Amino acid sequence: MLGIETRGRVRLIRLQRPEARNAVNPALARALYDAMRDFDADDAVDVAVLTGDGGAFCAGFDLKSAAAGDGADWIAGLDLPADWTDPVADPRPGPMGPSRLMLSKPVIAAIEGPAVAGGMELALWSDIRIMAEDVQFGVFCRRWGVPLIDGGTVRLPRVIGQGRANDLILTGRPVPADEALAIGLADRVVPAGQALGCALDYAAALSRFPQGCLRADFLSARMAPADLASALRREWTSAGMVIAEGVAGATRFAQGLGRGGRFDEL
Repeated sequence: MLGIETRGRVRLIRLQRPEARNAVNPALARALYDAMRDFDADDAVDVAVLTGDGGAFCAGFDLKSAAAGDGADWIAGLDLPADWTDPVADPRPGPMGPSRLMLSKPVIAAIEGPAVAGGMELALWSDIRIMAEDVQFGVFCRRWGVPLIDGGTVRLPRVIGQGRANDLILTGRPVPADEALAIGLADRVVPAGQALGCALDYAAALSRFPQGCLRADFLSARMAPADLASALRREWTSAGMVIAEGVAGATRFAQGLGRGGRFDEL
């Protein structure tokens, strides 16, 4: 379900549910959260690379899991208290696992195939996105009544600007790699099959810099922890839509609608 290996000073973390296009269920979310916390605490590594097996990055939260009830139960147990202000000192899991973490070290997403819905949010949570030419992004959960509750509404406008973020969030339309590069959603675009190799080379290059200075600048360039916590708490008010609309939408998906990005029958 989750592959973890160390290559020099780089931690490689692989989503390994290719039969579900690496959709994240509660067990994988817990494992990914723990793996990212372990990476951040490990003095032997400096950079993480997150990728997916089987030609897909991540198809989002497992809608079959949500339809069966265990996914909705997992999400219901992730409520954020009103006084939560520090994602660094008080880390908490998100629906997709690490989406509420603010790490001290960079994470590079190596993306092949679909990175949609919650998978797009995982890519946005990552600090650098290296994409293959066959990548497809998109807020595909728009069709199912499943809200963005893993930081998508917080991070997407900061990455590509409010107007473009509005377009993607409201329409849920697919975004190919060339457009992703043009609007700043991708940091590199490489031929199909080469995203992981490029990401590993990038990570190894970062590990050769003095890490204290690198991490200080890295932290300073991001949102203040309290601001991130506040924004995530505000986003979390949408979580009730998982029950109000999302479970019904997930049930339609589990029955076979919308596969392969087709939504004309909805």
